[in-house]
Amino acid sequence: MKYYIMFGPPGAGKGTHAVALAEKYNLRHISTGALLRDEIAAGTALGKEAKKLIDAGNLVPDSVVEGMIETAFETASGINGFLLDGFPRTLGQAKDLDAILAKRGEKVNGVISIMIPDSLVYERIAHRALIEGRADDASPEIISNRIKTYHAQTEPLIAYYKEAGKYHECLGTKPTIDENRQLVLELMEQIPE
Repeated sequence: MKYYIMFGPPGAGKGTHAVALAEKYNLRHISTGALLRDEIAAGTALGKEAKKLIDAGNLVPDSVVEGMIETAFETASGINGFLLDGFPRTLGQAKDLDAILAKRGEKVNGVISIMIPDSLVYERIAHRALIEGRADDASPEIISNRIKTYHAQTEPLIAYYKEAGKYHECLGTKPTIDENRQLVLELMEQIPE
């Protein structure tokens, strides 16, 4: 199995491009945001707790997210691997993911990073909130908190994966989704088998 990570700040297009990559390479796209939204929609205890945290712009505890991901790894079949979107977000999660994969005799194959400036993060998240009706993305304070959280907690993963030789980056600032998707697909082709 192959294990890839979609990486970048909020609004960079990780989810949008992950769908195309998953289809092209027969990967299961695991979006932690979608997994959590499913729990929230189902009204589970986990969903209610997650909703409170997400509404405040905070992250859900690692153990919860990692449990959902490990279950997804164990229950998938007929695919070439996985494409993680929204995980890991912290150094602790990256190390936990390495441990989860080591138990399976596997490792992260590559990190596909889409970079955009903070000004574009604001623009895209606000636009997405309007189109998708996502209250968790609606206010400037929440967007600002998400950007600060990304810089403080997630950005350090760049050095971690660069050191491991797994980090591959492109700019996601082209005017159209198709132009950005082409860059992401080219990046994927550069990752060694």
